[in-house]
Amino acid sequence: MKDKVIIIDGNSLINRAFFAIPSLSNKEGIPTNGMYGFLNMLFKLLDKHSPKYVSVAFDLKAPTFRHKLSSDYKGTRKGMPDDLRPQMNMLKEILDNLGINRMELEGFEADDLIGSVAKLCGRENLDVMIFTGDKDALQLVDDNITVYITKRGITNLKEYREEDVFEEFTLMPNQIIDYKGLSGDTSDNIPGIPGVGPKTAIKLLLEFTTVENLILNSEKVKNKRIRGLVEEYKEQALLSKKLATIVTNIPFEFNVDELLIKEKNIEKLIELYKKYEFTSFIRNLKEESLHLTNTTSEDEINNNLVEEEEIEFKLINNLNELSNMVSEIKKNKVISIKSIYDKANIRTNEAIGFAISDKDTTYYVDLLGEVKFIDLKVILEDENIKKITYNGKREFLIAFRYGISIENHTFDGFIANYLINPSRNKYELSDVAMEYLSKAIKSKEDLLGKGAKAKKYCDISFSDLSNYSAVYSRILFEVHCELDKKLIELNLSELFIDVEIPLVEILASTEYEGFKVDESVLNEIDEDLTNKLREIESEIYSYSNEKFNINSPKQLGVVLFETLELPVIKKTKTGFSTSHDVLIKLEKKHPIVPLVIEYRTYSKLKSTYVDGIRSVINKETGKVHSSLNQTVAVTGRLSSSDPNMQNIPVRIPIGRKIRKVFVADNNCKLIDADYSQIELRVLAHMSKDENLLLAYRENLDIHTMTASKVFNIPLDEITADIRSRAKEVNFGIVYGMSDYGLSETLKIPRKTAKLYIEQYFEKYPGVKEYMDTTIKECKEIGYVVTLLNRRRYIPEINHKNFNLRSFAERTAMNTPIQGSAADIIKIAMINVYNRLKREKLKSKLILQVHDELIIDTSEDEIEIVKEILVDEMENAYKLDIPLLVDMKVGTSWFDTK
Repeated sequence: MKDKVIIIDGNSLINRAFFAIPSLSNKEGIPTNGMYGFLNMLFKLLDKHSPKYVSVAFDLKAPTFRHKLSSDYKGTRKGMPDDLRPQMNMLKEILDNLGINRMELEGFEADDLIGSVAKLCGRENLDVMIFTGDKDALQLVDDNITVYITKRGITNLKEYREEDVFEEFTLMPNQIIDYKGLSGDTSDNIPGIPGVGPKTAIKLLLEFTTVENLILNSEKVKNKRIRGLVEEYKEQALLSKKLATIVTNIPFEFNVDELLIKEKNIEKLIELYKKYEFTSFIRNLKEESLHLTNTTSEDEINNNLVEEEEIEFKLINNLNELSNMVSEIKKNKVISIKSIYDKANIRTNEAIGFAISDKDTTYYVDLLGEVKFIDLKVILEDENIKKITYNGKREFLIAFRYGISIENHTFDGFIANYLINPSRNKYELSDVAMEYLSKAIKSKEDLLGKGAKAKKYCDISFSDLSNYSAVYSRILFEVHCELDKKLIELNLSELFIDVEIPLVEILASTEYEGFKVDESVLNEIDEDLTNKLREIESEIYSYSNEKFNINSPKQLGVVLFETLELPVIKKTKTGFSTSHDVLIKLEKKHPIVPLVIEYRTYSKLKSTYVDGIRSVINKETGKVHSSLNQTVAVTGRLSSSDPNMQNIPVRIPIGRKIRKVFVADNNCKLIDADYSQIELRVLAHMSKDENLLLAYRENLDIHTMTASKVFNIPLDEITADIRSRAKEVNFGIVYGMSDYGLSETLKIPRKTAKLYIEQYFEKYPGVKEYMDTTIKECKEIGYVVTLLNRRRYIPEINHKNFNLRSFAERTAMNTPIQGSAADIIKIAMINVYNRLKREKLKSKLILQVHDELIIDTSEDEIEIVKEILVDEMENAYKLDIPLLVDMKVGTSWFDTK
């Protein structure tokens, strides 16, 4: 078998990666998306192909011989994006420390280096693989050289051997330069022959083989027009071919051993990966290193990266051993815990293992034998033992299942990690271990796999499962101190201890209790939606004069833009765009368009809410057990999933009707308590604007007052419609809405929207000053904070790109307001939950949706629960103005709105 050589077009692929991963940066705001995507691809290639030789070729800024041949060469190309430019040198530094060869040479492009080295390696009878996004490289394909072109992003590659090139172009690889000589290349500003497109170029080359032969035999070209073009532009065709030709014989000394993968600088790589927050790369560093040839020895790697795949732990599999363990734990009074169970049914899940660590010892409790989860009650309910968790909600859920209450839960590393950096995509303990302890441990995905082929815990061998669990609890015990220090450093401890930690139990409780569903109402709505969709479908077909799949963007595009000849707004790679924004612009062009929009609305209601709700009804309880998540929204708001209870559309009647599906439990009523305009009240408090404060202190209608001030209309002449428009302005300001956004919302000219915003700030100058100050401070320190000091990093705030910077400024304005409102509702949840528990009431908190709390209330407790809600919600946080709560009682959620 021949040795493999991988040669990568560095500029091409980091550019692809940059656009494939739109936004990624570390907390200091250093952009990292191009570099991250490139390295991800590199590691996958190394893992898949195990090459002996690797090189990455880069372009230099200096002009090449092609620029001397043609001053217009690549003249139409845009400059490198500002956020990509610094990543080039950052990537090169990482490659150097990975021991990967780099090539760059003044006067030549990366393509020329790739071509020359590839041909030299080919002559050495090596198996050469070139990876690029540029089809110019296809001219290099031969018996020893295969080219891989990125199709979408950087991970989808198309392989080209000689037969593949011929299949696509009906040409041999060495004819690609002739093809470019005739048809040109707009991306490189290679002119070719005007009027000769790809099809004509191929036809000519099938007959004449090369550009030179075509010019020599131009009189034989049958098409008179093409013959004239060839004769007129023959010099341009020859120049174009020369510009398109990759140099394969650069005169330089070369030895293939230069491409051998060298020894890695592990210490420096860890430093760089930590700097750019590439924790997954750190975790996989040992494994990746072992895939490479000529790299550091395993011992050297282990000296730099401690991988605790196995630790000593005590196995507990009988009640006597359990009793001894409990005695030891009670001496230390602090433990980290990790329960092992496969999540199938919230009310019937079975725990199969439990790992515990204190400062001295780690234990794994086997729950498949004599010891059962209920036997852990003595530990979990001991108020003198502090419990440390990672995603503690999971621990509470399994405890509730066995009738156990976890007491003295003091630390959740999952939540701590989220507070420290709320913008992360995931918060795996394995990443935290690497970041804070430089220790590599298995992630859940490493243990179980991912996707459809993922295993369950019960499928894992006892040895692997016990070791994984023990390591998990040990690392959690060790890392929690580091996370705690970081919380203190960032002044987040109070928010963590007083709000986020108590909330873990409450969210577990709401999920465990669930919300009862009336399936008969769900069936009625399903039938209504089905009938409505049939009606709309019939109307659409009456305009299209043919049946087609309305859900198919491709088929819909043909009907709209070819059959009905509507103006094309936007095209995609696969055809006409029929996205929602396109349809909105076409809404008044033809009656079929609003019908399609309506069809999509009802179709989404049926699939997402009717079918979606039906699929998650728990057969044991007849309820949905929606999961409220603490670590998803960067603002601190809770998110909801399985089903998403927070996004049920209420602007259309049938959407509102979906709330009828959710009903009170037997002998209960639902009480829905909703904060009145909490975000506007927070804005008044934070901005100290006198007019806003006055309005709320005197209990004036803020939307009517804004309408009067902004639209210059007397208070007694404000209509419901005008008030509604003012409401959009009020909340638009809260959300940092631009004049364009407001114009789209109110369907008014942008100039008018701009005037409204200016008038708003003129009438509420304190708001304007607050917004300006917030943006200024964010530009200086890189983040904003809520009233409770929750942080959100906004690295794009100083971005050179106007659109990104503007979005960041709007985010900076909105986050403290929305985040503070989220913090206040969380405090209210905690206080209400604790009161219900303390007063031993049967009523249960079952849902939070943005600014409202829903209590499933025993009918004999309605009045006391109402008092509790008003007391605890209105006194959750002391603002300069009162917090007010609206409350309704009903049999269904619909009745309470």
